[in-house]
Amino acid sequence: MHTQTPPDLSTIVELFQHGVGCAQIVTGEFSEETGLSRQQLRKLGGAFDGGMGRGESCGAVIGALAVLGLVYGHSDVDEGKQKALLMEKSRKFQEKFCETYSSCLCRQILGYDLSKDEEAAIIFEKGLLFQLCPRVVSDSIAILKEILEEP
Repeated sequence: MHTQTPPDLSTIVELFQHGVGCAQIVTGEFSEETGLSRQQLRKLGGAFDGGMGRGESCGAVIGALAVLGLVYGHSDVDEGKQKALLMEKSRKFQEKFCETYSSCLCRQILGYDLSKDEEAAIIFEKGLLFQLCPRVVSDSIAILKEILEEP
């Protein structure tokens, strides 16, 4: 059970300003559930921010799915039941996320593609990285907590 208080929006903005990305913030919140340190979890999420730097799958979504993999994943052959459980939890996360954001793609959530310089400039000009993205991260943490608390 997750007993840690999730970061508020101002803390998430501050982490962004100091170079900690969306996937890192999400993964880092679940050390109790995974048995890994916050530092290890943030390293795990480090390559996924900004839709893997290409505007693809949202880093907050990838971070949440990585945590689900650590908690429910299988690591050996013939573990079909465990794999099915992980896939069900992953599906639930993505469905709940898309109820709010309608897409799991970074470029669709932002409305612009971070991997294109001219569009990245618009994202920063409009302040989306420090306004929209912290809400996406916070919502991802809340959805993930809810799924992890299910029986």
